[in-house]
Order: sequence, then structure tokens, then C-alpha cells
Amino acid sequence: MTVTVGIDKIGLYVPQYYIEMTELAHARGVEPSKYTIGIGQDKMAVPPLDQDVVAMAANAAASILDEHDLLAIDQVIVGTESAFDYSKSVASYLHELLDLQPYCKAYEIKQACYGATAGLQSACDYVRLRPDRKILVVATDIARYGLGTPGEPTQGAGAVAMVVSESPRLLVLDNETSLFTDDVMDFWRPNYEAYPLVDGQFSNEQYIRFFSEVWKNYQEKTHCEFSDFEAICFHLPYTKMGMKAFKPFLEEMSEEERERFTARYQEASIYNRHVGNIYTGSLFLSFISLLENSSVLVAGDRIGFFSYGSGAVGEFFAGELVEGFENQLYIAEHKALLENRKMLTVEEYEEIFMEVVDS
Repeated sequence: MTVTVGIDKIGLYVPQYYIEMTELAHARGVEPSKYTIGIGQDKMAVPPLDQDVVAMAANAAASILDEHDLLAIDQVIVGTESAFDYSKSVASYLHELLDLQPYCKAYEIKQACYGATAGLQSACDYVRLRPDRKILVVATDIARYGLGTPGEPTQGAGAVAMVVSESPRLLVLDNETSLFTDDVMDFWRPNYEAYPLVDGQFSNEQYIRFFSEVWKNYQEKTHCEFSDFEAICFHLPYTKMGMKAFKPFLEEMSEEERERFTARYQEASIYNRHVGNIYTGSLFLSFISLLENSSVLVAGDRIGFFSYGSGAVGEFFAGELVEGFENQLYIAEHKALLENRKMLTVEEYEEIFMEVVDS
């Protein structure tokens, strides 16, 4: 008997503060369109001083877990590049906060923005062997580059939590994926640095190269074409990034396909546009945005995913929406979360930023 495995539930948490990118642009002496059109960002989530990656992860997970989940979860896997301890994992704290059953494995994965995807794939492998068990996978990050730096407009914060199970009620993931790794220095943060070191142009080039590599390999393995998918979700450090990689392929499609993929891409980037970069969770934030903002998705639609983590690892994988998937969504809750945030002035944002640095 074939065991189907995938995402049963998916939830989101973002901090209660944000700044408008137009206000940040004015404060930095930059034309606002450079942020709102050039990189495609309207708002940037700002975490308060009392909210770290553990708190965000706990909020995201608590919003989707029920009593059965708490007893059935065998592992807590956290993907993050914002951990505050070189030894103890964020997952250890999360296990305690969520009051999960004690006979459980908790650990953290680090590979830039790819960490949560690695956790998701590991979780699927585990559940295929133990179909009566579940795994909680959480992506939680605070992207911070420094005031007035080129990377400042691509900051953000948030967490995405996923329950992986057998016979999932949201998305069945395929067994076949395509992976590509190359040792490149596009983005990294040594222990002695408070902020990442990044070569923005080089990183963009690597992202585009990795997408091309994994898609080519995926095609060779599966004989799939883009026409087999209703949408492609991308890791979005800023909302225009995925389109940079996708554009050469779109140009080879029919006008109808181009319009379809472009429409789905826009739907899949709405939440990212209003949150900013959440590193390991950016791909899955895009997936949530697609599910909650598209009116055309139906059961049986296939969704492709491109995950990228600087340094660098890329993966293309795919899944199929399940009958009744819409009943697993938290649309009202997520929209309220985004709409009820408080807007900060640039001065208030800078004060919070500097207090974090000084603490």
C-alpha cells in the first residue's frame, strides 16, 4: 500500500509592528519606487524587543496544533539562521512551550534559507516509515542587515509552522525532488559579525543559476513540463527575486501559460510583499499567500516549489492539493494578523533596532 505524505496544516505568525517602505525610502533619501517597484516590497515586519525566534515559532505552531497533534508528534524540527545559541536548539524551547509529549526528538537545521525545506523533507521520510506519527516543522527567522545598509529594505521577521502527516489534508508531496549544491560565498555570517556579509548581485546570479539547474535536473528525472503545474512558489527574500529566475522560462511559454503563471506568482507574493524577508520561512509564506489569495485553485492542482539557501543549496520539489484543502486554511486569522499590526515611524523602528544591537 502506497503511503501518501505531506503538509496537513500550515500556520503563520508575524510580529505586531511594521514600517511602510515608502517612509523608509524617504528617510534614506531614496526614491520610494526603488523599494515598492524595484524589489517589490510595501511593508516590513519589525519584531518588538520582547519577541525572538522562539516566541514567533511558538505562536505559529500553537495556532494550528490540537490535542491529537500534541500526542502524535514525534519530532520538532526548526529551520532557522537566527538562532541565539550555538549549542541548544530553538526546537528544545519550542518542545517545552508547546507541551508536546516527552518521547520526542527536537533539533535545529541550519543552511541559510534552505533549513526548513531540509526539515520538511526529513519529516516526510520519517512519516513514510511511521505513518501513524506526525512531525512539526517550523521556520522562524529575523532578517536584519543594519540601518542604512543596502540590505535594509529586505529585512523582515516571522515564522511558519507545518504539521507533516500521512494522508495529509492540504498537500501531498511527491517523493521525487531535484537538489543542487555548490560552495559559493554569496551570503554568510561569521560568528564575529553581528550582521550577514552579502554580495547582493552575486547572490541574485546564484539564485537564478540554481533554479535553472534544479529545474533541468527535475525535468530529466520526471519528464515534467511547467504546463503540468498550476503555480510555482519561490523562496522570496524580496518579491521580485523569484521572477528574475522564472522570466527566461516564461518567455518560452504560450501567452495563456505566461498569464496563468504570472497571476499565480502575484497571488503567491502578496503576503511576502507585506512582511519582508523571513529567510527559512519565505518559501512557505509564499505558499500560504498563494492558497489564501487565489480563487482558482482546486483539488488536484500541482504546485512546484523552489527552495534556495545561500552558500548554497537549491531544491525543486512538488505536491498536489488534496480534496477539501480549503478547509485546512486559516484565512481570516492570517488576514487579521496582517491587518491589525501597528505602523511604526522610522524613528520608532530605529530605536527598537538599536536597543536590540545594544542588548
